[in-house]
Amino acid sequence: MAHVRPQSVVDSALACSDRGMSDADNADLHGVAVKTIRRWRRLYQRQGLPRGGGHLAPPCPRCDAAGLAEREYAELLGWYLGDGHISRGRRGVFNLHVYNDGRYADLNAHLLDLMTTVKPDGRPHARLHAGAVVTTVSWKHWPCLFPQHGPGRKHERPIVLQPWQEDVVRAFPADFLRGLFHSDGARVNNWATRMVDGERRRYDYPRWQFSNRSDDILGLCGWALDLADIRWRRSGPWTVSVSRREAVATLDDLIGPKS
Repeated sequence: MAHVRPQSVVDSALACSDRGMSDADNADLHGVAVKTIRRWRRLYQRQGLPRGGGHLAPPCPRCDAAGLAEREYAELLGWYLGDGHISRGRRGVFNLHVYNDGRYADLNAHLLDLMTTVKPDGRPHARLHAGAVVTTVSWKHWPCLFPQHGPGRKHERPIVLQPWQEDVVRAFPADFLRGLFHSDGARVNNWATRMVDGERRRYDYPRWQFSNRSDDILGLCGWALDLADIRWRRSGPWTVSVSRREAVATLDDLIGPKS
């Protein structure tokens, strides 16, 4: 497998570790971070990955302090909460699935890019299922990035963000809203009538709606809209609506069309 560091450096560091050298001294000797030495030891000494060969999954942002593409993660979090779930596969691998209407070709292609960015070197794939496109990518660390994963449906259990997730959404509320509204939301045209000079006239106006059975997820949607300074209201037991003309225009600019 390929490393950022030459394989000779990896082999030398592992040999020093085999002889009992401390991680700190090993890191100083080879000019790498202590966490890098620990990751190499975990992969090759404890997990038994063949040295110099085989495929290495990317390190986890939570377990290994690897970098996280926060903007893309914020959007993928919205997609997951809206219409995604995680299933357990073989050998401790988890599968992240996101469902989306097959009509939205651009969004389904975007989901492939999004997953590849959040999981570097990921190999997401898409399949058709009852008119929907299911985009899936596998990784042992999806429960680390989505600790809301659990048994049963999301609306049947508490959905609460961890502090580090809240920090990401605060930094990128528009991206989080894009994931929510493009997964479980819709931009619709409503109409109303009123009397003007004794004549009843019809007025058409656009509205964004986000629908979900989880009151916690609806609350997160409203919180993110507040972060983006967008007026909203609960228009039903399972619906958040953005209806005011200026608010709809702002949300349009932030999340783009659903296509």
